[in-house]
Amino acid sequence: MRNLFLLFLAAFVAGAQTPGPRLEFEVASVKPAPPPSGNMIRVGMGGGPGTPDPARLNYEFVNLRMVLGEAYGVKSYQISGSALLDSERFNMTAKVPPGTTKEQFRVMLQNLLADRFGLTLHREKKDLQAYSLVVGKAGPKLKEAAPEDPASPEPEMKGPPQGRMAMGKDGFPQAAGRGRGMRMMMMPGRMKISASSMPMSQLAESLERQLDRAVVDNTGLTAKYDFELIFEPEQNGRMMGGMPMLAGRGGPPPGAEGAPAPPADAEAPANLFTAIQEQLGLKLEPKKIPVEVLVIDHVEKTPIEN
Repeated sequence: MRNLFLLFLAAFVAGAQTPGPRLEFEVASVKPAPPPSGNMIRVGMGGGPGTPDPARLNYEFVNLRMVLGEAYGVKSYQISGSALLDSERFNMTAKVPPGTTKEQFRVMLQNLLADRFGLTLHREKKDLQAYSLVVGKAGPKLKEAAPEDPASPEPEMKGPPQGRMAMGKDGFPQAAGRGRGMRMMMMPGRMKISASSMPMSQLAESLERQLDRAVVDNTGLTAKYDFELIFEPEQNGRMMGGMPMLAGRGGPPPGAEGAPAPPADAEAPANLFTAIQEQLGLKLEPKKIPVEVLVIDHVEKTPIEN
């Protein structure tokens, strides 16, 4: 009887450990992206759970670093590998099975990368260069946002205007309306972050994307703030997905052919570090922090045919 019980228990445990079906997209296409034509460059990562199009993945002119970040939930600076991660561009589409969760979606992306690019990787801890965002000696130069009224919510801040636009004295197109959130606008040699009701943690995240390094909020400021930050973009090769300028839907980007250029008398912006001190009263101090990194062991330049 005891042997029969042990046999039954072993069979039960084996059955409980049987893996489920492999998580995969129903239909997927991965192709090298054609080179951009003219002055328009459009990079996009849309679709999937939690988006307006949960049944379809649509990535346009993306590099592998961008897709890896989405697949494994890591930042760009947490990915270590060959130059292929940044240099090659792809268009990817896929049909997402109904009811897919965000976590399942990520596993599907991981499996797609392994299948099409022969991707293998491992994780390890590394001490990486980072920045600490602190308050400057003279104190912050930030306007605290008005308290939010749940009964009359403001609209979300809209993206940059499209088409021909009037230019402001700061060298950027004049955008109508504000709303809560963040707007980023880029012109040749200059960038502008317009924030409404933004916490310092969100500013730190925005700075991470510019610097391609971790930025830790150590300001101690707990309110939300309205501000504008104008600066010369950091030329690190990965900003904005590795492209110097993005074009929105519906028209050329400011500064491109068919769009107005900055006024000739517009003052040249300061670099990001100086702009943060002069305009926001904050400071970026270098430091090292331990970070878990994805180390890419192998990846193919050309994806396996669909």
